[in-house]
Amino acid sequence: MTDLAAHAAHLRALHRGPDLLVLANAWDVPSARVVEAAGFPAVATSSHAVADVLGGGDHDSLGADAAFAAVAAMAAAVAVPVTADIEAGYGLSADELVTRLLAAGAVGCNLEDSDHHGVGDGVLLPVEVHAERIAAVKDAGRAAGVDIVVNARTDAFARGVDEPVEVSIERGRAYLAAGADCCYPIGASGEADIRALVAGIGGPVNVLLRAGVPAVGVLSSIGVARVSLGSGLFNVAQRAITTAAEALRSGDTTFL
Repeated sequence: MTDLAAHAAHLRALHRGPDLLVLANAWDVPSARVVEAAGFPAVATSSHAVADVLGGGDHDSLGADAAFAAVAAMAAAVAVPVTADIEAGYGLSADELVTRLLAAGAVGCNLEDSDHHGVGDGVLLPVEVHAERIAAVKDAGRAAGVDIVVNARTDAFARGVDEPVEVSIERGRAYLAAGADCCYPIGASGEADIRALVAGIGGPVNVLLRAGVPAVGVLSSIGVARVSLGSGLFNVAQRAITTAAEALRSGDTTFL
């Protein structure tokens, strides 16, 4: 039986070096096994990719049953720690969220501060509301015997708010103070912005690795703690399938 508490402790330690934590997000059992076999120390899931595979929607609309079933299948297929992208938590209470996360075999999660349900201003939740949510999830995890690794995602860049660096720093500090283990200002891409975020947040920072973002070596030198691909690998796979299907349609089977 997997020691979830030990997995959580290991995952948390990976955020604190000495090497940059690189996560290649998976979306099903085969992709999770590929990530593990490639030597990555943990498997992260991609909510966007999972939603696409299941024919559902992202943005906290997939539903808890489908989302946690996908996480459980991946966690059962690998021996390394699993951290799950569970969006904003699908409307679950902190206790329910933690119970389902641990039952699925995951020891970490992304929690985003977009307002999907009309609690805030329609863009981002009030910072104190999301901080309270993070604290409640951390408390519930510890009560269950597993100090869940919370990657607190702030969507200031993704939502196009004014002064996203300053907003992300304010929110990142609040989320870390509430107990989050890492802050994830998704959408930050320029080197100057990322440097400011790392310096201003004052704790582990996750950067989404995509076109236009500095190379992994540069991110490591800046002091970024974690990089993830989101749906990046899934998009690569989809492009490969599209190319192969188009080749087959024209009678070319050299891709086989």
